[in-house]
Amino acid sequence: MHTKLQPEKKLIRERRQILESAITVKGQAAIPKPIREHLGLNPGDRVKFFLHPDGSVVLLPKVPASALRGMLKSRARRGVTTEQMTAAAAESAVSRNPRRRHR
Repeated sequence: MHTKLQPEKKLIRERRQILESAITVKGQAAIPKPIREHLGLNPGDRVKFFLHPDGSVVLLPKVPASALRGMLKSRARRGVTTEQMTAAAAESAVSRNPRRRHR
């Protein structure tokens, strides 16, 4: 029985192989299909290259800011009334000084 490997597992298996690409006269190179699949790259997508001090190069997909929307919890909070602020400050003051509760 032959099972088809998922792209991630296939890439892990193919990491043992050397994937290569030729540089064209224009300085372009094709990204091998397993790498494109792993990074989720489609025609027209942009990539970033990072050159490390040890000489290695890392290629990552450039993610547009719009794709990040909703990934982080919003810091926007509901408005707080002055009564709520006063009550919170009073509660905090009482919890810090237990002697004041008994007066």
